Amino acid sequence: MKIYVTDQEGKEHALDAVEGWRVMEIIREHGLPIKAECGGCCACATCHVYVDDEWLAKLSDMRDEEEEMLDEAFEVEDNSRLSCQLIMDESLDGLKLKLAFYGD
Repeated sequence: MKIYVTDQEGKEHALDAVEGWRVMEIIREHGLPIKAECGGCCACATCHVYVDDEWLAKLSDMRDEEEEMLDEAFEVEDNSRLSCQLIMDESLDGLKLKLAFYGD
């Protein structure tokens, strides 16, 4: 399985993805610049990503906790999600997303 991540510089990376891992973990393990400060606990917004529009309907619904954390994020868009809340499975093979800026 693969996910395709565009970094803040605009370069797309094809990443091998492991079923059951959080998308945030996959991005971090491949060394891309994602902060993910809370480690996947949905207690911050430093794994904020923009999901390609064609993939939005394939994602699980956003829970209240994720929505509250996104309220703390910079430059939130309609396609914003926290990558720690996206669990990789076969239905997400080929997922495309872009890393958000974190305001530093």
